Amino acid sequence: MTYPLPNASIDLTGHVALVTGASSGLGKRFAQVLAAQGCAVALTARRVDRLEALAKEINDAGGRAVALALDVTDADQLLAVVGQAEEALGPVDILINNAGIPDAQRAHKMSVELIDAVLDTNVRGPWILACEFARRRMAANAPGRIINIASSAAYSYTGGGAALYSVSKAAMVRITETLAVEWSKFHINVNAIAPGAFESEMMDGMLSRMGDISQHFPRKRIGNPAQLDSTLLYLCSPASDAVTGTCIRVDDGQGGR
Repeated sequence: MTYPLPNASIDLTGHVALVTGASSGLGKRFAQVLAAQGCAVALTARRVDRLEALAKEINDAGGRAVALALDVTDADQLLAVVGQAEEALGPVDILINNAGIPDAQRAHKMSVELIDAVLDTNVRGPWILACEFARRRMAANAPGRIINIASSAAYSYTGGGAALYSVSKAAMVRITETLAVEWSKFHINVNAIAPGAFESEMMDGMLSRMGDISQHFPRKRIGNPAQLDSTLLYLCSPASDAVTGTCIRVDDGQGGR
């Protein structure tokens, strides 16, 4: 096979993506970025009113988007949502596993209910959805892309009270690595992005509890979601055809090495 020079296209015309946690923050930005590159987008989250407003924005701009209610802790909803997206937009060939919640508790103070919520949202949900997506791509004998949103917390924990979140995001990295191995022969690429501290509703809550944590970072700033655009598009597009099982850290040097 010959490739154009350079092989760097990020055109997503004709592709369909499903984005979890698309009602705000990074998920909303990811959906907007994909739509701007010609991708049809299934917007999923619990806050359907916000999804519908975003879908209208994308559709009014000439894109294609649909809002679908999804609680990622509900296995039945996870198993149904890809089919719902395909009925509305056609075969889904890109999955962005973005939905996640923090724990904001010392480990020994966490309730069992909070432990279950964090693991169900950050680990179990993405696993179930990735497998349902992959089964459909395999049945269609068609390639696919999965991008899991991990965190720099997967690699660094300073003891500030988010130990389980760190563990869950480390699990997201390992999910990426293992599923990439299993599904490589089916041409399903599984990769991850590990953002540092970026502007979002989740980050707003952290800043309200902990103060301006940016002053502890080498560049003394919180990241802007736009700084993730190029990494997202790279992993979704033909430019990364041979990349699978990789987690790209986009943390502005915050997490150390």
